Amino acid sequence: MHGSSNEAGPPLSGATLDGAGLADPAPVTDYRVRPATAADADAICRIYNQGIEDRVATLETELRTPEERRRWLANRSPRHPVVVAEPTEPRFVGGHGGGETEPGRTFVKPPTEGSGPADPWRQGGGETGPGRTFVRPPTEGSGPSDPWRQGGGETGPGRTFVRPPTESSGLAAPATIVGWGSLSVFNSREAYRFVADFSIYVERAWRGRGVGRAMLEALIELARTHGFHKLVLSAFPFNAGGGALYEKLGFRTVGVYREQGLLDGKWVDTIIMEKLL
Repeated sequence: MHGSSNEAGPPLSGATLDGAGLADPAPVTDYRVRPATAADADAICRIYNQGIEDRVATLETELRTPEERRRWLANRSPRHPVVVAEPTEPRFVGGHGGGETEPGRTFVKPPTEGSGPADPWRQGGGETGPGRTFVRPPTEGSGPSDPWRQGGGETGPGRTFVRPPTESSGLAAPATIVGWGSLSVFNSREAYRFVADFSIYVERAWRGRGVGRAMLEALIELARTHGFHKLVLSAFPFNAGGGALYEKLGFRTVGVYREQGLLDGKWVDTIIMEKLL
């Protein structure tokens, strides 16, 4: 089933917390989202198979292999990309970032020698606001129409990082791939060329921690860049985490397909949602 998400778990939110009243700093994770490569096939396969086994995101029941996923990646068109999400190093809230703490406002690294409170990232710079972190400014030649531009700039509450950092960027190396997503053909007829559906799958241990939001924000921006007019999805009614995410990012419910698929001998409904871009 396309347009699915297994972001089940606690309420979805951007990873910013109010540090007031915390006895100890609480770790919060941000994510960078980048284009998938052939080297990511093993991780994509593992996470996809988790979603198939857990029966929360797809009507698919056949487990995949890394080699099948490599062929799948190789056959994707540029207009229907695949992305992966990686965690950056944790941030700590509660005033440990060397600056003022307010609701929804944190600094992401302790100050180092020579750094001042007016420069919380030392290399990223800029203003801090609710649901924002610091990224490097775009390099020369990058433009707002390029969603994978170096440094990225502000992308909204999900704090999507659009390229892996360079050695000098001040960001920690990612720990592992914790999710993947893709844009797919909605219908092969020419009249539907401006409509895409999407898939999002999140590693079991990372569900409910904002990974799905980071990837969906990136996919929405990519869809706009590739000229799509609308995104559509179908999801299980019992996938409450995914439904909350879609509504938060502006999708509306079109309707319900009753008994749309047979899963493990039981008929299941699917919800259809859409978002005009």
